[in-house]
Amino acid sequence: MDTDGDVDITGPDVYALFDVKLDGPAAAYRNPTALQKLINDGVRFSGEGLCVKLFYVKPDRYRGSLKKGQRIGRLLPMQKVYRRITSHTHVQMCDESNPTNYF
Repeated sequence: MDTDGDVDITGPDVYALFDVKLDGPAAAYRNPTALQKLINDGVRFSGEGLCVKLFYVKPDRYRGSLKKGQRIGRLLPMQKVYRRITSHTHVQMCDESNPTNYF
């Protein structure tokens, strides 16, 4: 868990932990700099009574359904924007509650 109560997950590919409905794009930055635009992608999804946003991911698609274990997308290269950082998926609950209990 990071300091703002969200979860960061590393690894090149991101997979659905449960059956999900992809609800559209999600962006980490509202007014990104030119460099931040390189990684300002993500997806919002819902399932099992939860609504989740994944940031710093290039989703394979933004809409539709995925079964548990299917690939959601691929991590974006955060090192191009922030030196010495490990690329990771930033997990945020839509209601901004702490997602730690779900991992």
